[in-house]
Amino acid sequence: MSKIEKVVLAYSGGLDTSVIVRWLQDTYGCEVVTFTADIGQGEEVEPARAKAEALGVKEIYIDDLREEYVRDFVFPMFRANAIYEGEYLLGTSIARPLIAKRLIEIANETGADAISHGATGKGNDQVRFELGAYALKPGIQVIAPWREWDLNSREKLMQYCEQHKIPVDFSSGKKKSPYSMDANLLHISYEGGNLEDPWAEAEEDMWRWSVSPEDAPEAPTYISVGFEQGDPVSIDGERLSPATLLEKLNKLGGANGIGRLDIVENRYVGMKSRGCYETPGGTILMKAHRAIESITLDREVAHMKDSLMPRYAELVYNGYWWSPERRMLQAAIDESQAVVNGEVRLKLYKGSVSAVGRRSADSLFDERIATFEDDAGAYDQKDAEGFIKLNALRLRIAAGKGRKLI
Repeated sequence: MSKIEKVVLAYSGGLDTSVIVRWLQDTYGCEVVTFTADIGQGEEVEPARAKAEALGVKEIYIDDLREEYVRDFVFPMFRANAIYEGEYLLGTSIARPLIAKRLIEIANETGADAISHGATGKGNDQVRFELGAYALKPGIQVIAPWREWDLNSREKLMQYCEQHKIPVDFSSGKKKSPYSMDANLLHISYEGGNLEDPWAEAEEDMWRWSVSPEDAPEAPTYISVGFEQGDPVSIDGERLSPATLLEKLNKLGGANGIGRLDIVENRYVGMKSRGCYETPGGTILMKAHRAIESITLDREVAHMKDSLMPRYAELVYNGYWWSPERRMLQAAIDESQAVVNGEVRLKLYKGSVSAVGRRSADSLFDERIATFEDDAGAYDQKDAEGFIKLNALRLRIAAGKGRKLI
């Protein structure tokens, strides 16, 4: 690796990344540029500026990326109905390509030689950040301190802070959550603590965005979500920006105990990991989007989308957002969404969300044909006989040859 003069660090202002600033300065003798992204994590990001200044940082970027995050990353993923391993709505995964993109943009703006991040060598985020960075700037150098240093515990990090007089709030001894948490507008995740035992139930006071379903209101909440070309655009007839819409759904879902998830997932690096997630707004959106697709999409298009979805979700989870195969799948998915317009009525009740109504000017649902009453000749039931016999032909031939199916 050639000498590094300047590095752009994804900086939260917390313990790990504050240590990384000083470590980079001391280890590489380089200038550090900090980048803090506001993607709706629910915490004030501006204090990161004062912390970076106290560490001698001259170039400080604090960017509000909430609208871009939801519009250009969350919504395209939800057009695909992407779910990883049948349950996970990819809340952490989908934030990483945006952060990687902005890291590279800032590196280009500032003439930096390298980028750096605080992801550990055990997790998926290191892969996501770096695959994105290399795809967008092939010659960029990446520094991942957790793969280089020996500061592999909270105690060692705090000792480093004391030795180097690093002004970090967490080093003052105040109580810290036992969980490793990550939040953005789509979700909040929890790992570590008692969750490292997959038999142990998550403690109730861990959850931050939602009430317990048992404590949710006794009366259901009804809302309607409007869609245009596959993207949600309104709640109860009120048009909202992407970030504002998702934020409102988070509040509605959280108040009704919706969106909690406890899973053991397969990380891309090979290990199994237990995590808990709260995705209230995303859980509502997934139900609503599938409901509006149910009346607007052709059957074979819908089934093909469902067959492609696991591969799409895997690409997002593993960090291949900035890849030709994801772009190819996205083009096919987006083509299908031109007719996904209309409105879905939803019932939110004690941890569940149900679609109880859907309507669209592009609906393929034909009441004249589907009715159990007199259809006035719209559908000739005699046609079904030939349809069934033709589809049974190969089965009848095989049976006639004595081939056993039992």
